[in-house]
Amino acid sequence: MVKEFKHKKLTWIDLDNPTQEEVRELATKYGVDALTSNELLSPTIRPRVDYHDNYIYLILHFPNGHNDVNGFNKKIEEVDFIIGKDFIITTHYTNIDALLEFSKIFEVESILDKSNMAQHAGYIFFYMIQNLYKNLENRLDHVRDILTDIENQIFSGNERQMVQEVSKLNRLLLNYRESTDLHQEILESFEVAGKKFFGKDFEYHLRSITGEYYKVRSSMDSAKEYLNELRDTNDSLLSTKQNEVMKILTITNFIFLPLALLAGIFGMNTKNMPIIGHPNDFWVLTASMIVIATVLFLYFKVKKWL
Repeated sequence: MVKEFKHKKLTWIDLDNPTQEEVRELATKYGVDALTSNELLSPTIRPRVDYHDNYIYLILHFPNGHNDVNGFNKKIEEVDFIIGKDFIITTHYTNIDALLEFSKIFEVESILDKSNMAQHAGYIFFYMIQNLYKNLENRLDHVRDILTDIENQIFSGNERQMVQEVSKLNRLLLNYRESTDLHQEILESFEVAGKKFFGKDFEYHLRSITGEYYKVRSSMDSAKEYLNELRDTNDSLLSTKQNEVMKILTITNFIFLPLALLAGIFGMNTKNMPIIGHPNDFWVLTASMIVIATVLFLYFKVKKWL
């Protein structure tokens, strides 16, 4: 599907799962070479930057916008950018919310004409990539809210239930990082190509694009570090609880061991067993067991083992 947006002399063409015919028409109209055209027909594994005389070809990957902790779907979204002087072509193979949001912003800016977007297509790309990173930053804000909720649950005594939640969130953050790992290298290459293509006046905006990535990456690293600390804390609390349970079971067993021994001894079927046969033999043995158990319990209390 092809969508076209115009602002003065600039044109933005957005391709969603393009057909071969759609790509061929645009390639002929905007002078896109055959190699680049073929790249637009299917997703590419690695991001990259290619410099051409009349355009810059840029591939970036982003984490799936529909990922969440409860219904994780590990999928990476690819966006291809062909950036000319007076046109920009974007290609993607899934619905991307950030681009849909930007299309509305673009239409409003076209009407109000208050930004510098109309100077050349590089500015369209600048605002577009800003919106893509802003969308990712908003999702990271949501991740931080989930982290806060997990922290509260952990310190409310729900450590066992949080093991799975922490693992799900860790998987999500790993997908975020995997999707954007190569952005720094690609954007730095784009800075060099963009400065050559659009001129020195655009250098500040090129560096700002890389700065937007650094902010997102910093948020990712911060969220991952926070999650790792929560995981360590949760594991420590779980381990402490398990140790407490094992300690109580061990001490309980230690208390009842001499009682079981006493009961076993006096349960022997022998003729000269002391106490056995006495009118109050049962109560004497029961009282002895209670005294032994009490003494052992008080001993453990004094030692602060209980």
